[in-house]
Amino acid sequence: MSWITTTRSRLTQFMKRRETPENLWHKCRNCGAMLYVKEFEENLHVCPRCDHHERIGPTVRFAQVFDDGIHNRLTVAAVQEDPLKFKDQKRYVDRLKTARTATGEPEAMAVARGKIGGVPVTVAVQNFAFMGGSMGLGVGEAFLTGALAAVKAREPFVVFTAAGGARMQEGILSLMQMPRTTVAIAELREAGLPYIVVMTDPTTGGVTASYAMLGDIQIAEPKALIGFAGQRVIEQTIREKLPEGFQRAEYLLEHGMLDMVVHRKALTETLGRTLGLLMRRNIAA
Repeated sequence: MSWITTTRSRLTQFMKRRETPENLWHKCRNCGAMLYVKEFEENLHVCPRCDHHERIGPTVRFAQVFDDGIHNRLTVAAVQEDPLKFKDQKRYVDRLKTARTATGEPEAMAVARGKIGGVPVTVAVQNFAFMGGSMGLGVGEAFLTGALAAVKAREPFVVFTAAGGARMQEGILSLMQMPRTTVAIAELREAGLPYIVVMTDPTTGGVTASYAMLGDIQIAEPKALIGFAGQRVIEQTIREKLPEGFQRAEYLLEHGMLDMVVHRKALTETLGRTLGLLMRRNIAA
């Protein structure tokens, strides 16, 4: 073995030992800036360069919104998997396994109870990383679990939405979750309990057409994409160019479809203050 080969081998081993861990940096999906993960997480997963709000899942969201991060997850009843025996390029059951392995979550919505601003509350969080947060039997069951738990405990129900729409692998059964969740919201209203929706990026399709737009208070994170059909589909249908920023949170706020757009850093405080006001009024009534 020549000295060149030996030297190269030693250098390669030395460089490998000093490689930067893959999880040390995060690349902003909006501006492309390389962000130190620890600082990015301390900034609530918001880019300090362009203020882009990164998509986050239930574990991170629960830790952010509940007082001191303290909460108890609710058990959601199991639903029938792959009721249509669906298969496209992959079997539906295989897609579910992949999503569960990647996210560590059993479904695209998780529910927990805790306190926000000292007010007991039930919170449901939709996880876009789980098959695009698509609404199926599992999401519908999680929503009902949260709503009924809130009614039983006489406390508000807060839902963070993030979805690409209904889950096509479940066909009509996924669409049936729209009226199903609407009935659950009616039960909250009948009980006189607040139902607050926080729309995050993106909230689209059947989710927007049902429980995402039925809140007593409608909140969104900055620049969140919110709509039913995609912009290109709408433009092709009406044969007109849509306005700049169409379907973004700020546009919807300007046109009366939202009550407020709140930065993630102020979201917990805003929720706590709102819940406090609503529940004091509820108690007084």
